[in-house]
Amino acid sequence: MKFLNLILVLTGLITPNADAQTKIDAPEEKLEKDRKAIKSLAGFYEVNFNYGEVTAPDPNYKFSKPYESHGNEWAEIIVDEPKRIVIQHMLAINDTTVIKHWRQDWTYEDTNIMLYTEGNAWKKGNLTPADVKGKWTQKIYQVDDSPRYQGYGTWSHVGGHDSWSSETDSPLPRRESTVRKDYNVLNRGSRITITKNGWMFEQDNKKIVRSANGDKLLAVEKGYEEFTKIDSKTFGYAQKWWASQQTYWADVRGVWADIIGSQSTFKVQTMANGKLLYETLFNLGDQSIKEKWTASQNKEKIKTALQPYLVK
Repeated sequence: MKFLNLILVLTGLITPNADAQTKIDAPEEKLEKDRKAIKSLAGFYEVNFNYGEVTAPDPNYKFSKPYESHGNEWAEIIVDEPKRIVIQHMLAINDTTVIKHWRQDWTYEDTNIMLYTEGNAWKKGNLTPADVKGKWTQKIYQVDDSPRYQGYGTWSHVGGHDSWSSETDSPLPRRESTVRKDYNVLNRGSRITITKNGWMFEQDNKKIVRSANGDKLLAVEKGYEEFTKIDSKTFGYAQKWWASQQTYWADVRGVWADIIGSQSTFKVQTMANGKLLYETLFNLGDQSIKEKWTASQNKEKIKTALQPYLVK
């Protein structure tokens, strides 16, 4: 054991006084560490977004302008089960405006996965229990709760550092979907690391041109989303808004789950009848609260509203 520790120290995998860190956790201990790390993603944050292209195979490729942005984001745990944790994100603007943002569902040893193909279409993946043993799937959803991308990987807790990584295909990021037409798939290499004051979402992304002839690499970008904890007082309006809306959006998630679970492939269009999908669902939510619809009324109206956006 001492020889093994020496090798680990020399290779930088542990620190000299890290004997306890070389111990292999029992499955239930590892699972609890994973859950603690995932739940620590929730909180009140200032977020800084930084993306920039770093390389391209074509020497004549014109690199896009680096993207930088920031905002205040609240991440709230809305489902906390032994092997499933759901975190809803909300953007807060000046404590007067809230935007229901993205959602991340974490599921443990989950063989069900939807893989992005292209053109806002997904297909059901074929995972076995062996593929996902000890692993967590992160399922990312849009502001309208339609799927965005899903990837799976193992949480690591080495040397007191908590991290998780995966690689998967996704649609174009929102920051580029309305301005770029030269590629159609983003292969996301994602790494989450818990930090002292929040967490870092680091990305190595490949911009892919996918066609019947296969995939062609257009460019590679690096991305950093830094979540730094701040005082919750900025999020008073967001919390009040979510308290009134959360029941409706639970029904939206339920309807989407039924749609996704019943099909091996499906495709979503973001615009129908002159309205964007998220506009339709947000307006329906306001109407639901105003008219005090029941859960059954919500689900029936949500199903009807979604039909024009589902491509058969």
